[in-house]
Amino acid sequence: MINLEMAADYLKRSLSCLEEARAALSKEDYPLCVRRSQESLEMAAKSLLRALAIEYPRSHDVGPVLLSVKDRLPEDLMINVEELASLVSELAAIRGPAMYGYEGKGIPASKVVTESYAREVYEKVSIHVTNIAKYLIPIIRDEGFWDE
Repeated sequence: MINLEMAADYLKRSLSCLEEARAALSKEDYPLCVRRSQESLEMAAKSLLRALAIEYPRSHDVGPVLLSVKDRLPEDLMINVEELASLVSELAAIRGPAMYGYEGKGIPASKVVTESYAREVYEKVSIHVTNIAKYLIPIIRDEGFWDE
């Protein structure tokens, strides 16, 4: 029960971050779009792991954990787990520069993240988060932790 309640909370925040990423993209705030996309994907991945009662390190990159438990994932998610894990890892690495730029070099985030990269990240994240939500929401709802 505790895992599903936590999973529901993580997933709700993941979906909120995805909305914020879309809004940032429409405002042409590409660094914020990438940062919120990263947060959305991280929370969705952790929601999935939490729902499956799989412990993960307290870090932003849970990509390796997703790969290590591939066989425990539902088939719909298992077929794309390599892409999902790779994207989680990629975005965990860029989360700082997407918010702060490269401070030591005097390069602001607005020069680090391009429009095309932000759009690509948002689209990929949106697909993965939606797929995770499609799997988790019915399970979480059945246990009474999801209300829409």
